[in-house]
Amino acid sequence: MSRRRAIYPGSFDPVTNGHLDLITRSLGLFDEVIVGVADNEAKSPLFTTEERVDLIRRSVGDQPGLSVEPLNGLLVDFCRRRESFVVIRGLRAVSDFEFEFQMALTNRRLEPKIETIFLTPREDCIFLSSRIVKEVARLGGDVSPFVSAPVLDALTEKFPKA
Repeated sequence: MSRRRAIYPGSFDPVTNGHLDLITRSLGLFDEVIVGVADNEAKSPLFTTEERVDLIRRSVGDQPGLSVEPLNGLLVDFCRRRESFVVIRGLRAVSDFEFEFQMALTNRRLEPKIETIFLTPREDCIFLSSRIVKEVARLGGDVSPFVSAPVLDALTEKFPKA
């Protein structure tokens, strides 16, 4: 019997409660979910790829069917190596749709077997982005409602309060 496997790619810099919500809900839809942590130096990440992988693992705990690993290179190549052709992407707002739609079509053009599934986060996470979380933390604001305890600790280390 074949297992339903999906890949949830992203930079997760850092992982937010919105990301964690999509991971949890994806596990309800698929037998296996691979969280692919993209190594995108063009985004000048706050956390290294290894730190982001570790923060996600510590935030989600040990869950059957879930793996977290670095994603280097093209997503389509990662999908081929993992023999998984379902990609999960989150949509927070209409403004996300155009970019995500272009990426989905590009990925399908590069690998016709790929299907992209769009999920929306729960309502209390719909406004969250890693960029906003980093900015609030950098300016000394309380990000505890937006991230897990391991991420909060890591952000506090990066942005100590005066």
